[in-house]
Amino acid sequence: MKYLLFYKPYGVLCQFTDNSSDRRPVLKDYISIPGVYPVGRLDLDSEGLLLLTDNGQLQHRLSDPKFAHPRTYYVQVERIPDEIALDKLRHGVTIKNYRTRKAKVSKLSREPKLPSRIPPIRDRKNVPTCWLEITLTEGKNRQVRRMTAAIGFPTLRLVRIAIGKNTHQIDLTGLEPGQWRELTGKEVQILNSLK
Repeated sequence: MKYLLFYKPYGVLCQFTDNSSDRRPVLKDYISIPGVYPVGRLDLDSEGLLLLTDNGQLQHRLSDPKFAHPRTYYVQVERIPDEIALDKLRHGVTIKNYRTRKAKVSKLSREPKLPSRIPPIRDRKNVPTCWLEITLTEGKNRQVRRMTAAIGFPTLRLVRIAIGKNTHQIDLTGLEPGQWRELTGKEVQILNSLK
């Protein structure tokens, strides 16, 4: 079995081919290992941790919402949300006729150490931004962006940084955007323990 960890850059599609007329970067531009497929997705405009495997059973278990494994993101939002707004995220918000599960949300005291995004986020001198750490146990289409928009704080940058819980997680340590590596034996055990 093959298990890969990829730091997906901004603007890369989470698929191996792009048949559109304006061809965009795809996974094949970075990963030449045959037979692996992404576990879940990150939007074109999102960055960060993406797992790939040829283990169909594991892929299904990690992608199926009923297993509710945690995914942690750094999220840069426009303006500074107060605790009332953050509590809405913590308790679940309604997006597209769906109520999200409770989320773990904290405001970061400083900007996280992340590689610069290419292209950079548009800088608006009059509008402050804030970084949040959000952990979800579900992964609906564009969910984090829709959640922050629902409380009035649009997402500017979104980076998935980890899968799993606390010391029992897989994260991006040691990788730069566009780099990948095989998972260690311990990391494969962590994946197999996620329910």
